[in-house]
Amino acid sequence: MLVRLDRASPIGLAEQIADSIRTDIREGALSAGEKLPAARELADGLGVNIHTVLRAYSCLSVARLIEVRRGQGARVLPAPESLPSEISGAVDALVRGAAGRGVSRQQLVRYLEELS
Repeated sequence: MLVRLDRASPIGLAEQIADSIRTDIREGALSAGEKLPAARELADGLGVNIHTVLRAYSCLSVARLIEVRRGQGARVLPAPESLPSEISGAVDALVRGAAGRGVSRQQLVRYLEELS
């Protein structure tokens, strides 16, 4: 697992870490059951505050991509069942359309959560 940070980016460091891990999971570089580095270890390696890594892990946990257990660390969760292709395509179009109009991923997720 390789996390690269762009400290000049307007995207926060925690979000960059979460995005990097999310990409590794999606692309298969991290598989179900695989243990992630301890938050302190990753923070030291990246030169960031431990709370930044904990915030990234929390975001991934809320998204059900990882499971964090105190004293046991964080592990990648199995991928959820795939959505039907017509729903997956609609979601992809929604995400691209929202991004093209300046709506952040977090804003979109909050809106979708309010609908349910």
